[in-house]
Amino acid sequence: MIAHELIWRTSSYSNDTGGACVEVAETWRTSSYSGGNAGAYVEIAEASRSVLVRDTQHRELGHLGFAVPAWAAFLADVKTDRL
Repeated sequence: MIAHELIWRTSSYSNDTGGACVEVAETWRTSSYSGGNAGAYVEIAEASRSVLVRDTQHRELGHLGFAVPAWAAFLADVKTDRL
């Protein structure tokens, strides 16, 4: 089993009031669409308004963020072989 990695970020609801802010954690997990590709996996983290995607072999390069409706449309296209 792959351990889940927590990534902390400042909430968009926090304001800049002398360091008083709220942080939320995002848990990265291996996408169910990643196969046994010799460690070449895609990881996702689901936030309240977005889905983050990154390459496990290049985590240091950051991630891409997608709005939830855009991610859902992408998955629907993948599931129906439209992509």
